[in-house]
Amino acid sequence: MAASTLVSAWGPLRPGVPGLCRRRPPRGLWAHARRLPELAGSGRSVAAVSGPGASGTDRYCLELLRKRDYEGYLCSLLLPAESRSSAFALRAFNVELAQVKDSVSEKTIGLMRMQFWKKTVDDVYCDSPPHQPVAIELWKAVKRHNLTKRWLMKIIDEREKNLDDKAYRNIQELENYAENTQSSLLYLTLEILGIKDLHADHAASHIGKAQGIVTCLRATPYHGSRRRVFLPMDICMLHGVSQEDFLRKSQDKNVRDVVYDMASQAHLHLKHQNQEAGKSKAAWSSNIDGDGASPRRQYKSSGVLGADR
Repeated sequence: MAASTLVSAWGPLRPGVPGLCRRRPPRGLWAHARRLPELAGSGRSVAAVSGPGASGTDRYCLELLRKRDYEGYLCSLLLPAESRSSAFALRAFNVELAQVKDSVSEKTIGLMRMQFWKKTVDDVYCDSPPHQPVAIELWKAVKRHNLTKRWLMKIIDEREKNLDDKAYRNIQELENYAENTQSSLLYLTLEILGIKDLHADHAASHIGKAQGIVTCLRATPYHGSRRRVFLPMDICMLHGVSQEDFLRKSQDKNVRDVVYDMASQAHLHLKHQNQEAGKSKAAWSSNIDGDGASPRRQYKSSGVLGADR
């Protein structure tokens, strides 16, 4: 069974950040989710959420998502009923990979687990998935929607590289990680929805990169508590900030400038996403409120440096 470490719904760049999933989801997302009949009352059933004929493996994925990636669980509820079980499987697969890093004491063990998932994906596309709940549900999703194997393998490969505890050398390296993990997850979600649109793909790419940057910021207090800092070194060097400044939870202006620059880059991706979404013929919702969200507001609400001031 996977470790009890929590992971962020936005597909954490550095998995295992406790407390992120217990935060209140974004206001717009929560407002939409509350209107869903599946969330009405405390006695909601798995069958009601997943659709008729929910199986034990389907229930496993749903519960894994609800416990480890609550924001992702809510996002999946916004999808059409016929697509939800596949979305649950896809996000459960992402959770399994994301929590490998913090659930092992040695890198070798982590590599073995990643190899298990590589073989699992190969077996899924050979119609012989292992008897593991997430693998079985992933196989169903692949059969149902003809999902592209390349995106699944990109997620595994990138998270495997991430087993090394190294800070990102620059913002482009962080964005590349986000593209291969979060954006790949969104490309697969588009396939589940049957959306084939170049502009939607471009929008998904920008959303994934924005999610990756924001997740890196959100995870900073947790990583600091473990004496680790993963913020891009080029931005830190630009403002003359050392890792020790973040470990000390410094409130100095140059430290805030690092956070502001990263938030600004995420906001820029959201602006590009809105432009691409406007060109897309598909009905597209990013589940992210990018309209009118200034970098300063994102920076102040990030919680990286403690209470807002």
